[in-house]
This record gives sequence, C-alpha cells and structure tokens, in this order.
Amino acid sequence: MATINVDNDFLLRIESALDQIRPYLEADGGNVKVLEVTDDMTLKLELLGACGTCPMSTMTLKAGVEQSVLKAVPEIRAVEAVNMTPLP
Repeated sequence: MATINVDNDFLLRIESALDQIRPYLEADGGNVKVLEVTDDMTLKLELLGACGTCPMSTMTLKAGVEQSVLKAVPEIRAVEAVNMTPLP
C-alpha cells in the first residue's frame, strides 16, 4: 500500500500544493494520489482517472503538478508518476 516516510506537516504542504492544481485535473476527469517520498526526496504519485491514460499526462505532470509542488515544497527534488502511460 501507500507508504510515506515524511511527517504530517510535510505531507500537508505537499497536499496543499497538489490542491492548487487538482481543479484542473478534475475538470478533465483525473486526479493524483501521493504514494511516497523517497529518501532522495522524489515525490511518487499515482495518476488517477483520465490522467492515467491521457497522452498529455507527461506534460501535465512536468508543467503543472511538478512545478506546483516544487514551488511550494522546495525540499522535493523531483516528481514521478508510477503509472504513467508512455508516449508512443
């Protein structure tokens, strides 16, 4: 299951950053779920709904989700989706 190796305040900062972009994801039938923060400060997310199969998910992740998180939580070094559909 989802494991998170950070304290609750840190997780709340991440969730707050994600909440800034969630309305845009939800408008297209998608969302994201925090799975873990690795020891090297990589945030691992699961893409939910339409985000999991959308051909634009790579751009959404990097230009939207990652930028929102990095701005609000500079300790995070990268954001990765564990279930992103690779581009052809």
